[in-house]
Amino acid sequence: MALAAPRTAPLSSPDQAGRAAVRPNSAGSLFQLLRDGQPRTRADLAATTGLARSTVAARIEDLLATGLLAPTGEAASTGGRPPATFAFNPRARVVVAVDLGVSHARVAVTDLGGHVLAEDTLDLAIADGPEPVLDRVVEVARALLREVGRPESDVAGMGVGLPGPVEHASGRPTSPPIMPGWDGFDVPARLGEAFPVPILVDNDVNIMALGEHEAVWPDVDDLLFVKIATGIGAGIISDGTLQRGAQGAAGDLGHIAVPGGAQAPCRCGNLGCLEAVAGGPAVAAALREQGLEVPSNAALVDLIRSGNLEATLAVRQAGREIGAVLATCVNLLNPSVIVIGGAVAAAGEHLLAGIREVVYTRSLPLATQHLRIVASRTAGRAGVLGAAAMVAQHVLSPEQINALVGSAD
Repeated sequence: MALAAPRTAPLSSPDQAGRAAVRPNSAGSLFQLLRDGQPRTRADLAATTGLARSTVAARIEDLLATGLLAPTGEAASTGGRPPATFAFNPRARVVVAVDLGVSHARVAVTDLGGHVLAEDTLDLAIADGPEPVLDRVVEVARALLREVGRPESDVAGMGVGLPGPVEHASGRPTSPPIMPGWDGFDVPARLGEAFPVPILVDNDVNIMALGEHEAVWPDVDDLLFVKIATGIGAGIISDGTLQRGAQGAAGDLGHIAVPGGAQAPCRCGNLGCLEAVAGGPAVAAALREQGLEVPSNAALVDLIRSGNLEATLAVRQAGREIGAVLATCVNLLNPSVIVIGGAVAAAGEHLLAGIREVVYTRSLPLATQHLRIVASRTAGRAGVLGAAAMVAQHVLSPEQINALVGSAD
């Protein structure tokens, strides 16, 4: 049977997909055991779950009909006919993953396991407004689908990261300071005109945290991802789960006052915020006062890589100021890993050295005993990898799998 199109789930509370009461003998519950990709036999599954073999056999047939489960061969025989094995088939469907920044976008098509099949990066100003930006995203997504030879009907969902606060339950930006025209805009509805699938939207740093966690640190339960670019923000993984906060504003490091820092005016209306003191534009402005030409974050990174002493000292000092705020976060959240990403993070060890210097000095010894502060390892893909993971968590949840199995009947 061909894979049935998924029912478009109501997105008023996408995080509840896996929380609803789901029968332990349902296809959706059984599928969770198979998501690791490890081939298993019907007998393996029966032994693990305690379900009757007839129940397991019925659920396997349901899952095979969706295409999300596929035969993988035969296990070694213990006498008689070798038993068939089955495993999750991540290529059954694809995800459109979108990472929107202030002046750029990265759009990717991935499989359900988060493997990038095709991607494109483009200059795209978020200030152009939601309609032209999202219409361009749709255009690029369709081109990528054609590139990998997948029809639009194969799209299981879309994940989108935006450079501002987002009400995750509705997918609407909430008073984003650098996104004119986006406040309250119904992003899922606009994208849903082109792709009638579940569309999940979150703050860009949250999806970066998800992407780095899924791709590099899956065994770490407590992780902080810090994006340092035009603004400064953090995504918080605690006990293995992304923490968004009551209003989706968790992790907004950029508007915490730097202890003892300069009283620079911030776009939020306060003075001395971390972003206004140590963000990319702040560092560039300080260097321009010294006579250097620094029109962008990329130019700042180029200066450092060329060995410019003034730029190197400025970035290291920015790292110290970021470290002063992160030291408080370390004492409060006790992460195992802090990942530093974003355009300015491409400056490399000079920035990291400043951060480490202050964090390890000002945080409690117990909190830093095993703490690692490292650069992002996803080569700029953290956002699209996180967007894909966000969608996969939703569409592969027990509730959604059960709905899909029902639609395949």
